[in-house]
Amino acid sequence: MRHLRTERRWTQAELAKRIGLSQARLSEVERGDGSFSAEQLLEVLRLFNVTLDVFTVRAETDDELQNALARLGATHLRTVSDAVPSARFGGVRTVVRETLLSPRDARLVLALAPVVVENLDGLSLDVLHDELAGVGFPARLPWLIENVHAALMLNRAAPGRAAAARWHRARTVLGDFIARHPTPELSTPPRVDHFDPGVRSERTLAQVVASSSEISRRWGIVSELQPSDFADALRAAHVAG
Repeated sequence: MRHLRTERRWTQAELAKRIGLSQARLSEVERGDGSFSAEQLLEVLRLFNVTLDVFTVRAETDDELQNALARLGATHLRTVSDAVPSARFGGVRTVVRETLLSPRDARLVLALAPVVVENLDGLSLDVLHDELAGVGFPARLPWLIENVHAALMLNRAAPGRAAAARWHRARTVLGDFIARHPTPELSTPPRVDHFDPGVRSERTLAQVVASSSEISRRWGIVSELQPSDFADALRAAHVAG
């Protein structure tokens, strides 16, 4: 549902109005925490001109995305042998964007650390940032880049000369992006972005927010992922590669 909405560049409020339900209810549906009525589902199918099959390919899409991430540098991920290759995940910017738009699996989000480091020249970070901001998620790429940069700082002693050179360059390039995209001023706190799909209640939300990293709090991202988790993924991909 989120993917269909963001492809049209609609906000949750805009789509909710079109199908006749509250934004809060639509948010629950997009997090996998609720469902449409039969009438609302029919209106969704009509509005997006799709069939019911579009909602049954989630597992296949995740497998394709995992294979694409593994191909682009997340070599610690297991390749799903029976996943059918898709032209949809042909470029690195598309792979990173799709992973950030549908963060259903924390492993895939963490795998973005080695993918970003290994594919800096093909990412076009400013273009990717504009694409995500255009569909209502302006904080997700800066949040990711700050986490990857912090992971590189935690892994300053990169094993091997080649890796050390790549990681040093990545620290410089990502640091420049961070400098050009500062966090919002304290007087204008960021909109809360429910990035963690495991948040299914107010109690869980409070727990995740309380344990979130400084980077997540500054960007208004609700996620349990820490810079150390990205650092672990970076090391795991280097060892596997």
